[in-house]
Amino acid sequence: MTDRSLCYLSLAQASRLLASRRLSPVELTRAVLKRIEELQPSLNAFTVVLAEQALAEARRAERAIVQGKRRSPLHGVPVSVKDIYDMRGLQTSCGSKVMHDHVAREDATAVRLLREAGAVIVGKTNMTEFAVDVISTVHGPAHNPWATEYSAGLSSSGSGVAVAAGASFASLGTDTGGSIRMPAAFCGCVGIKPTYGRVSRHGIFPLCWSMDHAGPLTRTVEDAAIVLQAIAGHDPRDPSSAPVRVPAYRRALGEDLRGLRVGIPKEHFFDNADPEIAEAVEQAAAVLRSLGASVRPVSIPNAAKGPQAVGGFIRVEQVAAHEACIKTRLHLYSQLLGDRLAAASVRPAALYINALRVRAVLIEEFRRALEQADVLITPTTPVLPYKIAEQPQGGAGQGARISVNTSPANMTGLPAISVPCGFSKGGLPIGLQIMGRGWEEATVLRAAHAYERATAWHTRRPALALPSPPTTRRA
Repeated sequence: MTDRSLCYLSLAQASRLLASRRLSPVELTRAVLKRIEELQPSLNAFTVVLAEQALAEARRAERAIVQGKRRSPLHGVPVSVKDIYDMRGLQTSCGSKVMHDHVAREDATAVRLLREAGAVIVGKTNMTEFAVDVISTVHGPAHNPWATEYSAGLSSSGSGVAVAAGASFASLGTDTGGSIRMPAAFCGCVGIKPTYGRVSRHGIFPLCWSMDHAGPLTRTVEDAAIVLQAIAGHDPRDPSSAPVRVPAYRRALGEDLRGLRVGIPKEHFFDNADPEIAEAVEQAAAVLRSLGASVRPVSIPNAAKGPQAVGGFIRVEQVAAHEACIKTRLHLYSQLLGDRLAAASVRPAALYINALRVRAVLIEEFRRALEQADVLITPTTPVLPYKIAEQPQGGAGQGARISVNTSPANMTGLPAISVPCGFSKGGLPIGLQIMGRGWEEATVLRAAHAYERATAWHTRRPALALPSPPTTRRA
Protein backbone atom coordinates (compact mmCIF):
# COMPACT_ATOMS: atom_id res chain seq x y z
CA MET A 1 0.00 0.00 0.00
CA THR A 2 1.41 3.42 -0.97
CA ASP A 3 1.81 6.27 1.51
CA ARG A 4 -1.01 8.16 -0.19
CA SER A 5 -3.28 5.11 0.01
CA LEU A 6 -2.52 4.86 3.71
CA CYS A 7 -3.36 8.52 4.22
CA TYR A 8 -6.74 8.12 2.56
CA LEU A 9 -7.92 5.16 4.58
CA SER A 10 -10.83 6.01 6.80
CA LEU A 11 -9.97 6.30 10.47
CA ALA A 12 -11.98 3.14 11.13
CA GLN A 13 -10.07 1.23 8.44
CA ALA A 14 -6.71 2.42 9.78
CA SER A 15 -7.80 1.51 13.29
CA ARG A 16 -8.62 -2.07 12.29
CA LEU A 17 -5.27 -2.48 10.55
CA LEU A 18 -3.46 -1.13 13.61
CA ALA A 19 -5.40 -3.41 15.95
CA SER A 20 -4.55 -6.48 13.85
CA ARG A 21 -0.90 -5.35 13.67
CA ARG A 22 -0.97 -5.41 9.88
CA LEU A 23 -0.04 -1.72 10.06
CA SER A 24 2.36 0.02 12.40
CA PRO A 25 1.48 3.36 14.08
CA VAL A 26 4.97 4.52 13.17
CA GLU A 27 4.51 3.63 9.50
CA LEU A 28 1.14 5.38 9.44
CA THR A 29 2.42 8.49 11.21
CA ARG A 30 5.39 8.75 8.87
CA ALA A 31 3.06 8.58 5.87
CA VAL A 32 0.89 11.37 7.27
CA LEU A 33 3.88 13.55 8.13
CA LYS A 34 5.19 13.06 4.60
CA ARG A 35 1.79 14.07 3.24
CA ILE A 36 1.82 17.22 5.37
CA GLU A 37 5.33 18.06 4.19
CA GLU A 38 4.28 17.69 0.55
CA LEU A 39 1.10 19.73 0.77
CA GLN A 40 1.69 22.38 3.41
CA PRO A 41 3.22 24.94 1.01
CA SER A 42 0.14 24.96 -1.22
CA LEU A 43 -2.62 24.30 1.34
CA ASN A 44 -1.31 26.02 4.50
CA ALA A 45 -3.44 23.73 6.66
CA PHE A 46 -1.10 23.69 9.68
CA THR A 47 0.33 26.37 11.95
CA VAL A 48 2.84 23.96 13.47
CA VAL A 49 3.82 20.35 12.69
CA LEU A 50 4.83 18.18 15.65
CA ALA A 51 6.90 15.65 13.73
CA GLU A 52 9.29 14.45 16.46
CA GLN A 53 6.61 14.44 19.14
CA ALA A 54 4.19 12.56 16.87
CA LEU A 55 6.74 9.88 16.04
CA ALA A 56 7.53 9.42 19.73
CA GLU A 57 3.80 9.03 20.45
CA ALA A 58 3.52 6.55 17.57
CA ARG A 59 6.37 4.45 18.97
CA ARG A 60 4.69 4.35 22.38
CA ALA A 61 1.41 3.36 20.75
CA GLU A 62 3.15 0.59 18.81
CA ARG A 63 4.70 -0.87 21.96
CA ALA A 64 1.36 -0.78 23.79
CA ILE A 65 -0.55 -2.43 20.94
CA VAL A 66 2.07 -5.18 20.64
CA GLN A 67 1.72 -5.78 24.39
CA GLY A 68 -2.05 -6.12 24.06
CA LYS A 69 -2.75 -2.77 25.73
CA ARG A 70 -4.75 -1.10 22.98
CA ARG A 71 -6.74 1.73 24.55
CA SER A 72 -9.37 2.59 21.96
CA PRO A 73 -10.05 2.71 18.20
CA LEU A 74 -7.98 5.92 18.14
CA HIS A 75 -4.85 4.29 19.52
CA GLY A 76 -1.97 4.99 17.14
CA VAL A 77 -4.08 7.06 14.71
CA PRO A 78 -2.63 10.44 13.54
CA VAL A 79 -4.98 13.37 14.21
CA SER A 80 -4.71 17.15 14.45
CA VAL A 81 -6.11 19.96 16.58
CA LYS A 82 -7.30 23.46 15.69
CA ASP A 83 -4.94 26.16 16.96
CA ILE A 84 -7.56 27.46 19.39
CA TYR A 85 -7.19 24.44 21.72
CA ASP A 86 -4.52 24.56 24.40
CA MET A 87 -1.76 21.97 24.12
CA ARG A 88 0.70 21.93 26.99
CA GLY A 89 3.98 23.64 26.15
CA LEU A 90 2.78 25.02 22.81
CA GLN A 91 1.57 28.43 21.73
CA THR A 92 -2.18 28.75 21.26
CA SER A 93 -2.09 31.33 18.48
CA CYS A 94 -5.82 31.64 17.71
CA GLY A 95 -4.57 33.00 14.39
CA SER A 96 -3.69 36.35 15.95
CA LYS A 97 -0.64 38.43 16.91
CA VAL A 98 -2.41 39.11 20.20
CA MET A 99 -1.55 35.59 21.38
CA HIS A 100 2.14 35.66 20.39
CA ASP A 101 3.26 34.88 23.95
CA HIS A 102 0.45 32.57 25.07
CA VAL A 103 2.02 29.19 25.85
CA ALA A 104 -0.42 26.68 27.31
CA ARG A 105 0.32 25.20 30.73
CA GLU A 106 -1.96 22.21 30.21
CA ASP A 107 -3.98 20.45 27.54
CA ALA A 108 -7.55 21.38 26.79
CA THR A 109 -9.89 18.68 28.07
CA ALA A 110 -10.68 17.40 24.57
CA VAL A 111 -6.97 17.19 23.75
CA ARG A 112 -6.33 15.33 27.00
CA LEU A 113 -9.07 12.86 26.11
CA LEU A 114 -7.56 12.30 22.66
CA ARG A 115 -4.22 11.55 24.28
CA GLU A 116 -5.84 9.19 26.79
CA ALA A 117 -7.45 7.37 23.86
CA GLY A 118 -3.97 6.93 22.38
CA ALA A 119 -4.31 9.27 19.39
CA VAL A 120 -1.11 10.61 17.81
CA ILE A 121 -1.31 14.40 17.42
CA VAL A 122 0.65 15.49 14.34
CA GLY A 123 0.06 19.24 14.54
CA LYS A 124 -2.13 22.27 15.09
CA THR A 125 -4.32 23.48 12.24
CA ASN A 126 -4.81 26.91 10.72
CA MET A 127 -7.81 29.11 11.46
CA THR A 128 -9.19 32.61 11.02
CA GLU A 129 -8.30 35.29 13.58
CA PHE A 130 -9.93 34.36 16.88
CA ALA A 131 -12.41 32.17 14.94
CA VAL A 132 -14.26 35.06 13.27
CA ASP A 133 -14.57 35.80 9.55
CA VAL A 134 -11.18 37.55 9.34
CA ILE A 135 -8.22 35.84 7.63
CA SER A 136 -5.30 35.39 10.02
CA THR A 137 -2.65 38.08 9.63
CA VAL A 138 -0.16 35.65 11.22
CA HIS A 139 -0.65 32.50 9.18
CA GLY A 140 -2.69 33.58 6.15
CA PRO A 141 -5.58 31.53 4.76
CA ALA A 142 -5.92 27.78 4.47
CA HIS A 143 -6.54 26.75 0.85
CA ASN A 144 -9.26 24.47 -0.42
CA PRO A 145 -7.72 21.17 -1.59
CA TRP A 146 -10.19 20.92 -4.48
CA ALA A 147 -9.09 24.27 -5.91
CA THR A 148 -6.42 26.14 -3.98
CA GLU A 149 -7.61 29.60 -4.95
CA TYR A 150 -10.92 28.91 -3.20
CA SER A 151 -11.93 29.30 0.44
CA ALA A 152 -11.87 26.27 2.73
CA GLY A 153 -14.64 27.67 4.94
CA LEU A 154 -14.29 29.87 7.97
CA SER A 155 -12.56 29.37 11.29
CA SER A 156 -11.86 25.60 11.33
CA SER A 157 -10.67 25.77 7.74
CA GLY A 158 -7.27 24.21 8.41
CA SER A 159 -8.94 21.22 10.05
CA GLY A 160 -11.19 20.68 7.05
CA VAL A 161 -8.26 20.93 4.66
CA ALA A 162 -6.08 18.53 6.69
CA VAL A 163 -8.79 15.85 6.73
CA ALA A 164 -9.85 16.24 3.10
CA ALA A 165 -6.24 16.26 1.84
CA GLY A 166 -5.19 13.09 3.68
CA ALA A 167 -3.00 15.00 6.13
CA SER A 168 -4.90 13.89 9.22
CA PHE A 169 -7.46 11.16 9.94
CA ALA A 170 -9.49 13.52 12.10
CA SER A 171 -9.18 17.04 13.42
CA LEU A 172 -10.77 18.89 16.31
CA GLY A 173 -12.57 22.08 15.36
CA THR A 174 -14.89 24.59 16.99
CA ASP A 175 -18.28 25.78 15.84
CA THR A 176 -19.97 29.03 16.92
CA GLY A 177 -21.93 29.84 13.78
CA GLY A 178 -21.01 26.83 11.67
CA SER A 179 -17.23 26.66 11.70
CA ILE A 180 -17.06 22.86 11.83
CA ARG A 181 -19.83 22.25 9.32
CA MET A 182 -18.93 24.98 6.81
CA PRO A 183 -15.30 23.80 6.31
CA ALA A 184 -16.65 20.25 6.08
CA ALA A 185 -19.04 21.33 3.32
CA PHE A 186 -16.45 23.39 1.45
CA CYS A 187 -13.74 20.70 1.71
CA GLY A 188 -15.90 17.64 1.05
CA CYS A 189 -15.61 15.91 4.42
CA VAL A 190 -17.74 15.26 7.51
CA GLY A 191 -18.12 17.64 10.44
CA ILE A 192 -20.35 17.28 13.48
CA LYS A 193 -21.37 19.91 16.00
CA PRO A 194 -22.75 18.02 18.99
CA THR A 195 -25.39 19.26 21.42
CA TYR A 196 -24.37 22.30 23.46
CA GLY A 197 -22.72 20.94 26.60
CA ARG A 198 -21.84 17.52 25.15
CA VAL A 199 -18.10 18.20 24.64
CA SER A 200 -16.02 20.22 27.10
CA ARG A 201 -14.69 23.59 25.99
CA HIS A 202 -12.20 23.87 28.84
CA GLY A 203 -8.89 25.03 27.39
CA ILE A 204 -10.45 26.47 24.22
CA PHE A 205 -10.27 30.24 23.75
CA PRO A 206 -13.89 31.45 23.70
CA LEU A 207 -15.62 33.35 20.93
CA CYS A 208 -19.17 33.33 22.27
CA TRP A 209 -19.79 31.31 25.46
CA SER A 210 -23.47 30.74 24.79
CA MET A 211 -22.91 29.44 21.24
CA ASP A 212 -19.43 27.85 21.18
CA HIS A 213 -19.26 24.10 20.50
CA ALA A 214 -16.34 21.68 20.06
CA GLY A 215 -16.35 18.66 17.78
CA PRO A 216 -14.52 16.65 15.11
CA LEU A 217 -14.03 16.82 11.35
CA THR A 218 -13.41 13.44 9.70
CA ARG A 219 -13.63 11.68 6.33
CA THR A 220 -16.59 9.46 7.21
CA VAL A 221 -19.56 9.43 9.56
CA GLU A 222 -18.24 6.35 11.36
CA ASP A 223 -15.00 8.20 11.97
CA ALA A 224 -16.95 11.13 13.43
CA ALA A 225 -18.72 8.73 15.78
CA ILE A 226 -15.38 7.30 16.93
CA VAL A 227 -13.84 10.68 17.72
CA LEU A 228 -16.99 12.09 19.30
CA GLN A 229 -17.14 9.03 21.55
CA ALA A 230 -13.63 9.79 22.78
CA ILE A 231 -14.14 13.46 23.60
CA ALA A 232 -17.79 13.59 24.76
CA GLY A 233 -18.79 13.65 28.40
CA HIS A 234 -19.25 15.83 31.44
CA ASP A 235 -16.33 18.00 32.56
CA PRO A 236 -16.64 19.90 35.86
CA ARG A 237 -14.06 22.39 34.57
CA ASP A 238 -16.50 23.63 31.93
CA PRO A 239 -19.59 25.23 33.53
CA SER A 240 -21.60 24.63 30.35
CA SER A 241 -20.76 20.91 30.29
CA ALA A 242 -23.81 18.77 31.04
CA PRO A 243 -23.85 15.54 33.11
CA VAL A 244 -25.77 13.64 30.45
CA ARG A 245 -25.00 10.00 29.64
CA VAL A 246 -23.04 9.50 26.42
CA PRO A 247 -24.47 6.70 24.27
CA ALA A 248 -22.42 4.25 22.21
CA TYR A 249 -22.54 6.18 18.96
CA ARG A 250 -21.30 3.44 16.63
CA ARG A 251 -24.07 1.05 17.71
CA ALA A 252 -26.67 3.11 15.86
CA LEU A 253 -24.68 3.00 12.62
CA GLY A 254 -25.75 0.51 10.02
CA GLU A 255 -29.40 0.55 11.03
CA ASP A 256 -31.82 1.10 8.17
CA LEU A 257 -33.99 4.20 8.15
CA ARG A 258 -37.40 2.55 8.30
CA GLY A 259 -39.60 4.61 10.56
CA LEU A 260 -37.27 7.62 10.57
CA ARG A 261 -39.11 10.88 9.94
CA VAL A 262 -37.13 13.44 7.95
CA GLY A 263 -38.30 17.05 7.94
CA ILE A 264 -37.46 19.65 5.32
CA PRO A 265 -37.99 23.21 6.61
CA LYS A 266 -40.29 25.25 4.37
CA GLU A 267 -38.81 28.57 5.46
CA HIS A 268 -35.38 30.15 5.20
CA PHE A 269 -32.94 27.30 4.56
CA PHE A 270 -33.41 27.12 0.80
CA ASP A 271 -33.88 30.87 0.29
CA ASN A 272 -31.37 32.12 -2.28
CA ALA A 273 -29.57 28.76 -2.32
CA ASP A 274 -27.39 28.12 -5.34
CA PRO A 275 -29.46 25.96 -7.75
CA GLU A 276 -26.81 23.24 -7.79
CA ILE A 277 -26.91 23.05 -3.99
CA ALA A 278 -30.70 22.96 -3.83
CA GLU A 279 -30.79 20.18 -6.43
CA ALA A 280 -28.17 18.14 -4.55
CA VAL A 281 -30.16 18.34 -1.31
CA GLU A 282 -33.38 17.42 -3.10
CA GLN A 283 -31.61 14.34 -4.48
CA ALA A 284 -30.34 13.55 -0.98
CA ALA A 285 -33.92 13.65 0.29
CA ALA A 286 -34.86 11.14 -2.40
CA VAL A 287 -32.03 8.84 -1.27
CA LEU A 288 -33.22 9.00 2.34
CA ARG A 289 -36.74 8.19 1.17
CA SER A 290 -35.43 5.19 -0.77
CA LEU A 291 -33.78 3.95 2.43
CA GLY A 292 -37.12 3.78 4.22
CA ALA A 293 -37.41 7.23 5.77
CA SER A 294 -40.53 9.31 5.39
CA VAL A 295 -39.82 12.84 4.17
CA ARG A 296 -42.18 15.71 4.94
CA PRO A 297 -42.18 19.51 5.06
CA VAL A 298 -42.04 21.19 8.46
CA SER A 299 -42.45 24.81 9.46
CA ILE A 300 -40.00 27.00 11.37
CA PRO A 301 -41.62 30.39 10.73
CA ASN A 302 -38.93 32.55 12.33
CA ALA A 303 -35.88 30.60 11.17
CA ALA A 304 -34.57 33.57 9.19
CA LYS A 305 -34.37 35.68 12.36
CA GLY A 306 -31.69 33.41 13.80
CA PRO A 307 -28.80 34.51 11.60
CA GLN A 308 -29.91 38.12 12.02
CA ALA A 309 -29.61 37.78 15.80
CA VAL A 310 -26.28 35.93 15.82
CA GLY A 311 -24.28 39.14 15.81
CA GLY A 312 -26.19 40.26 18.88
CA PHE A 313 -24.57 37.38 20.75
CA ILE A 314 -21.15 37.03 19.15
CA ARG A 315 -20.15 40.69 19.10
CA VAL A 316 -21.14 41.31 22.72
CA GLU A 317 -19.85 38.06 24.23
CA GLN A 318 -16.62 38.36 22.27
CA VAL A 319 -15.95 41.74 23.86
CA ALA A 320 -16.32 40.12 27.28
CA ALA A 321 -13.90 37.31 26.30
CA HIS A 322 -11.35 39.83 25.02
CA GLU A 323 -11.78 42.45 27.74
CA ALA A 324 -8.25 42.18 29.14
CA CYS A 325 -6.60 42.03 25.70
CA ILE A 326 -8.58 45.00 24.43
CA LYS A 327 -7.21 47.11 27.28
CA THR A 328 -3.56 46.23 26.68
CA ARG A 329 -3.19 44.76 23.17
CA LEU A 330 -5.73 46.38 20.92
CA HIS A 331 -2.93 47.42 18.56
CA LEU A 332 -2.05 43.76 17.93
CA TYR A 333 -5.45 42.83 16.46
CA SER A 334 -5.99 43.10 12.73
CA GLN A 335 -7.46 46.48 11.85
CA LEU A 336 -10.82 44.96 10.99
CA LEU A 337 -11.20 42.88 14.16
CA GLY A 338 -9.85 45.64 16.39
CA ASP A 339 -12.36 48.11 14.98
CA ARG A 340 -15.15 45.56 15.37
CA LEU A 341 -14.32 44.93 19.02
CA ALA A 342 -14.15 48.64 19.74
CA ALA A 343 -17.56 49.17 18.14
CA ALA A 344 -19.09 46.16 19.92
CA SER A 345 -17.95 47.44 23.32
CA VAL A 346 -20.50 50.26 23.08
CA ARG A 347 -23.38 48.24 21.59
CA PRO A 348 -26.76 48.89 23.21
CA ALA A 349 -27.83 46.21 25.69
CA ALA A 350 -31.19 46.08 23.89
CA LEU A 351 -29.54 44.29 20.95
CA TYR A 352 -28.42 41.46 23.23
CA ILE A 353 -31.83 41.28 24.90
CA ASN A 354 -33.55 41.10 21.52
CA ALA A 355 -31.20 38.30 20.48
CA LEU A 356 -32.19 36.38 23.61
CA ARG A 357 -35.85 36.78 22.66
CA VAL A 358 -35.19 35.47 19.16
CA ARG A 359 -33.34 32.50 20.64
CA ALA A 360 -36.31 31.63 22.86
CA VAL A 361 -38.66 31.73 19.87
CA LEU A 362 -36.33 29.55 17.77
CA ILE A 363 -35.87 26.97 20.51
CA GLU A 364 -39.64 26.55 20.70
CA GLU A 365 -40.13 26.43 16.92
CA PHE A 366 -37.38 23.85 16.44
CA ARG A 367 -38.86 21.81 19.29
CA ARG A 368 -42.22 21.76 17.51
CA ALA A 369 -40.64 20.88 14.18
CA LEU A 370 -38.73 18.03 15.81
CA GLU A 371 -41.95 16.66 17.26
CA GLN A 372 -43.08 16.11 13.65
CA ALA A 373 -39.70 14.82 12.46
CA ASP A 374 -36.73 12.98 13.96
CA VAL A 375 -34.18 14.93 11.93
CA LEU A 376 -34.21 17.98 9.69
CA ILE A 377 -32.23 18.25 6.45
CA THR A 378 -31.03 21.44 4.74
CA PRO A 379 -28.11 22.61 2.64
CA THR A 380 -25.13 23.13 4.94
CA THR A 381 -24.44 26.40 3.18
CA PRO A 382 -26.53 28.09 0.47
CA VAL A 383 -23.36 29.09 -1.42
CA LEU A 384 -20.56 27.21 -3.12
CA PRO A 385 -16.95 27.85 -2.08
CA TYR A 386 -15.84 31.27 -3.30
CA LYS A 387 -12.38 32.53 -4.20
CA ILE A 388 -10.24 33.63 -1.27
CA ALA A 389 -9.45 36.88 -3.05
CA GLU A 390 -13.17 37.60 -3.22
CA GLN A 391 -13.93 36.75 0.41
CA PRO A 392 -15.77 39.71 1.90
CA GLN A 393 -14.80 40.49 5.47
CA GLY A 394 -16.71 42.33 8.12
CA GLY A 395 -20.10 40.74 7.53
CA ALA A 396 -20.85 41.63 3.90
CA GLY A 397 -21.85 39.69 0.81
CA GLN A 398 -20.97 35.98 0.64
CA GLY A 399 -19.21 36.10 4.00
CA ALA A 400 -22.53 36.91 5.69
CA ARG A 401 -24.44 34.33 3.64
CA ILE A 402 -22.19 31.36 4.35
CA SER A 403 -23.42 30.75 7.92
CA VAL A 404 -27.15 31.48 7.56
CA ASN A 405 -28.04 27.76 7.53
CA THR A 406 -25.63 26.62 10.23
CA SER A 407 -26.03 29.31 12.90
CA PRO A 408 -29.60 28.34 13.94
CA ALA A 409 -28.23 25.09 15.40
CA ASN A 410 -25.75 27.13 17.43
CA MET A 411 -28.47 29.41 18.75
CA THR A 412 -30.65 26.45 19.76
CA GLY A 413 -27.79 24.16 20.82
CA LEU A 414 -29.08 21.29 18.68
CA PRO A 415 -26.72 18.68 17.20
CA ALA A 416 -25.97 19.00 13.49
CA ILE A 417 -23.71 17.26 11.00
CA SER A 418 -22.53 18.08 7.48
CA VAL A 419 -21.87 15.24 5.03
CA PRO A 420 -20.85 15.42 1.36
CA CYS A 421 -23.86 15.23 -0.97
CA GLY A 422 -22.52 16.27 -4.35
CA PHE A 423 -20.23 18.46 -6.38
CA SER A 424 -20.84 21.52 -8.49
CA LYS A 425 -20.24 21.50 -12.24
CA GLY A 426 -16.96 23.22 -11.41
CA GLY A 427 -15.90 20.35 -9.14
CA LEU A 428 -16.49 22.02 -5.78
CA PRO A 429 -18.03 20.07 -2.87
CA ILE A 430 -21.61 20.47 -1.59
CA GLY A 431 -22.69 19.63 1.95
CA LEU A 432 -25.92 18.21 3.37
CA GLN A 433 -26.79 19.35 6.91
CA ILE A 434 -28.74 17.00 9.20
CA MET A 435 -30.02 18.40 12.52
CA GLY A 436 -31.63 16.52 15.40
CA ARG A 437 -33.02 16.84 18.89
CA GLY A 438 -30.80 17.76 21.81
CA TRP A 439 -28.59 14.87 23.04
CA GLU A 440 -29.66 12.73 20.06
CA GLU A 441 -26.39 12.78 18.10
CA ALA A 442 -26.86 9.04 17.64
CA THR A 443 -29.96 9.64 15.49
CA VAL A 444 -28.18 12.31 13.46
CA LEU A 445 -25.23 9.98 12.93
CA ARG A 446 -27.54 7.12 11.98
CA ALA A 447 -29.23 9.17 9.26
CA ALA A 448 -25.94 10.56 7.98
CA HIS A 449 -24.27 7.15 7.93
CA ALA A 450 -27.14 5.54 6.02
CA TYR A 451 -27.03 8.32 3.44
CA GLU A 452 -23.24 8.07 3.18
CA ARG A 453 -23.38 4.30 2.61
CA ALA A 454 -25.95 4.73 -0.16
CA THR A 455 -23.85 7.29 -2.05
CA ALA A 456 -20.23 7.65 -3.12
CA TRP A 457 -19.59 11.37 -2.62
CA HIS A 458 -17.36 10.77 0.42
CA THR A 459 -15.05 8.52 -1.61
CA ARG A 460 -13.93 11.27 -3.98
CA ARG A 461 -10.46 12.70 -3.41
CA PRO A 462 -8.94 15.99 -4.59
CA ALA A 463 -6.23 15.63 -7.23
CA LEU A 464 -3.34 17.50 -5.65
CA ALA A 465 -0.05 18.19 -7.39
CA LEU A 466 3.01 17.99 -5.17
CA PRO A 467 4.41 21.48 -4.50
CA SER A 468 7.82 22.82 -3.54
CA PRO A 469 9.52 22.07 -0.17
CA PRO A 470 7.69 23.19 2.98
CA THR A 471 8.36 26.17 5.19
CA THR A 472 6.21 25.26 8.22
CA ARG A 473 7.97 25.68 11.56
CA ARG A 474 8.42 22.53 13.59
CA ALA A 475 8.24 21.91 17.32
